Amino acid sequence: MATVLITGTSRGIGLEFVRQYAQDGWHVIACCRHPATAENLNRLAAQYPGHIRIYALDVASHQQIDRLASSLANETIDLLINNAGIYPPSDDGGFGSIDYAAWIQTLQINTMAPLKMAEAFVNQISSSNLKTITTITSKMGSIADNQRGGSYIYRSSKAAVNMVAKSLAIDLRPHGIISVLLHPGWVKTDMGGRDALISTEQSVTGMRRVLSRITLADSGKFIAYDGQLIPW
Repeated sequence: MATVLITGTSRGIGLEFVRQYAQDGWHVIACCRHPATAENLNRLAAQYPGHIRIYALDVASHQQIDRLASSLANETIDLLINNAGIYPPSDDGGFGSIDYAAWIQTLQINTMAPLKMAEAFVNQISSSNLKTITTITSKMGSIADNQRGGSYIYRSSKAAVNMVAKSLAIDLRPHGIISVLLHPGWVKTDMGGRDALISTEQSVTGMRRVLSRITLADSGKFIAYDGQLIPW
């Protein structure tokens, strides 16, 4: 059975990815900052024994990423899901009220971490069958779609990671590795809020459907959970 490594799995979209892949019999490497307090994730691991392994990982720490990659050096990873991300509350301040320290932190997590994960795990991915890296981004990172302005920190971090994933698609093509960007929709999570349009189950089911159909020809694309292409 295939193996998936997922970051940011203690709640929301990441937790739902873990649930669905484990339910389908995949081997799941679930990463989060504080496994000891990730009650829902630990319950899933107990529900699917032998399918879920939980590792502590703060994706803002390159040292932690390197240590995890070293400990998993003999694994094959069919699918890497760069899911961990933040939307800093201070981003609501808008023009003239930018929290530049929060911007740096957001770039570390939303933009730099997915590239570092790809660099650290490229050998495990290239030796697998599916050879796929997907980065969970947002339509808010689409320059063409920006009609409202604001959200400078989050928008810029997602626009930047879109470029990262596009370059990965080009640079890793000789290794047969696919790099795609997925927009999960407006999802009912702590980040998306209660007014969001879809559930985590709907979002993840849609994204998994997209991932099940992609080929190397799709590498570098920006795709919504419902299969629609997103303008850059």
